[in-house]
Amino acid sequence: MKVYKESNFQVEYSVVENSVIVSETNLKGVITSVNNNFVEISGYKEEELLGNNHNIIRHPDVPKIIFKELWASLEREGKWIGIVKNLRKDKSYYWVKVMILPIYDKDNNKKIGYKSVRTSVSFEEKLEAQRNYDLLKIKTGDAIRKVIYEKENLKEVFLNLKK
Repeated sequence: MKVYKESNFQVEYSVVENSVIVSETNLKGVITSVNNNFVEISGYKEEELLGNNHNIIRHPDVPKIIFKELWASLEREGKWIGIVKNLRKDKSYYWVKVMILPIYDKDNNKKIGYKSVRTSVSFEEKLEAQRNYDLLKIKTGDAIRKVIYEKENLKEVFLNLKK
């Protein structure tokens, strides 16, 4: 299990309302295309993103089962929609609503990758997603950091609930 210090990952970076963050990957999750909004929000340069796996922005607060469900849903239903906490290069984080759809080759209609479109989330959506993350991590016995959101201030407390 990866352990991280209480002081890590505590600064939230706000996603501009109505901004659209877009990336494309190959079938293995390697980034092949990004828009300027993705470059800005991630804190990486475009050349640092291209050719790397999309999990470069995976935040350790997100339970691994979320990504297992994401891949299963893409195979089963051909899409995935959810809310994700992502990690910036500077170790701050940001929340986004995500829709992932397959990309097909125009000539033979063969699936060649995925397009991820992300937008901002509301305060209430963040709360609900964080609660769900915490519950999933408690069920799996993983260490969690309990995040306490307040309208004016954001407070984070690290809890290791593993017995």
